[in-house]
Order: sequence, then structure tokens, then C-alpha cells
Amino acid sequence: MSDTPIYPKRGFAMIAVACLLGSVCGCESVAQDTTPPAAEIVEAAPEEPAVAEPVLTRESPFASEVYTFLMRDEILTPQPCVTLFTGSSSIRFWFTLEDDFPDLDVVNRGFGGSEMEHVVDYFDFLVTPHQPKEIVLYAGENDINAGEAPEEVFADVTRFMEIKDTRLGKTPVYYIAVKPSKARWDQYAEQTAANALIQDLAASRSDLTYVDVVPTMLEDGVPKDIFVRDDLHMNAEGYRLWTLLLRPILSDEARPISAACSTKD
Repeated sequence: MSDTPIYPKRGFAMIAVACLLGSVCGCESVAQDTTPPAAEIVEAAPEEPAVAEPVLTRESPFASEVYTFLMRDEILTPQPCVTLFTGSSSIRFWFTLEDDFPDLDVVNRGFGGSEMEHVVDYFDFLVTPHQPKEIVLYAGENDINAGEAPEEVFADVTRFMEIKDTRLGKTPVYYIAVKPSKARWDQYAEQTAANALIQDLAASRSDLTYVDVVPTMLEDGVPKDIFVRDDLHMNAEGYRLWTLLLRPILSDEARPISAACSTKD
């Protein structure tokens, strides 16, 4: 079986994509030894830490969804300077995104029940090809549900920002706070702790804005009736509340955007 990567190169980095889906290819990913000779290691000049290149195999988390994004970007060449939404299913199920932000060129790259680490690992698949002027991020809720500590969510958000810095410079990120829900109300304390850490991070960075959706989603100290039957994902009213918070931010002509987009008409 062939081990040739399907996507050997892209404009941003070498990307190894192998064994995506059994119905798409029958290849297997093969690790290649790229270790230089000992003499070269001694003589090599120090370099900045490299960002790991993403790898997608048929066993990768959410392989089918991510592969669909790759195919879409291959067929429909991404246009730069969009407003890119990414993260877990609260972004994935935002079906009214284009209607809610009619003045923006929006791209939805939400996928599955993803955790923050998945968004980090797939950054070069989800975000980099679009060279967005700004990023709206929602992830972390599933991490806490899986048993991760607030500090681990915070660490992954920090990693996301570090990769963003490497790939996209000062492109601004709008982090939507981990939302309260009826189904996961017992996790509210951990969610609040994670939100507090990320809010503190945003206070120290000009390129990160914390969007606090929590107060508007609560009534008398408990989640409002703004969820579909699973009591986890939002209904149209929930997305309306999010839109009311985000629209003024993303419609502000004075807001920061990517430097590469600031010179565009």
C-alpha cells in the first residue's frame, strides 16, 4: 500500500495526511527518520521551537469531519481575511451563522464533540489556510466533561494562542466562555474556574478577548430554557443571545484585525 501523503505540501507548512478514510485511501502513515548526523547536531545554530505539523490518519479523532474540511478547501480555494469560527459542536451547530453576521465573510470550522486539544492539533487544517482577519473560538466544555482540570483547559488555550502567534501573528482571537447548560450543571464550578483563568489570560494579551456569555444564559442562578432536547446544545434563542453579544464586537470598525487584512479595502 502507498505511504505517499495525500497533501504533501501547502502554502503554510509540510502537512502529512495519510490513511484518512478507508473509502478514500488505503495508505498507512509511516514515520520518517529526519534526524541529522551527529556532526550537524553539534554545528546547528539554535532555532525557535517548531510547531508540530498536523497528521491525519483514519484513526485520528474526527477524521471524517476534518477530511471534509480539507476537501472543501481543496475544491473551493479559501479566501483570506474571513472571520473564522472554530471549536466544538456549539460552533458546528451554529446553522444561522451567515444570517446572524450578514456583514462578515464567515467560515464555520466547528467539528464534533471536540476538545480544545483537538482544535490545537488541527490548527493548520482548520485555521491557517484561511488566513483569517479574526478568529472566534469555542472549546473547553467537552474537556471538563471528560475529566480535565480547568488548568488543563487553560494550558490548551495558551497553546492555541502560541500556535496562532507563529502562524498568524497578532490576528485577534475572541474566546467564547465555557457555557453553562442544564445537562452539565454539575460541572459549573469547574467551568467557572476555567473561564476565570482564560479571562486572566485575555487581560494580559491585546490579541485575546474573553466574551462572557455566562450571565446572559442564566436566570435566577440557573440555566435558561434555551436548549434542545438534550439539554446541552442551544436552540435558536441560545444562539440569538450569543449573537447579541458578539455582533457589536465584530461590527466595530475600530476593532483590531490581522495586519495582513488591515490594508485591504
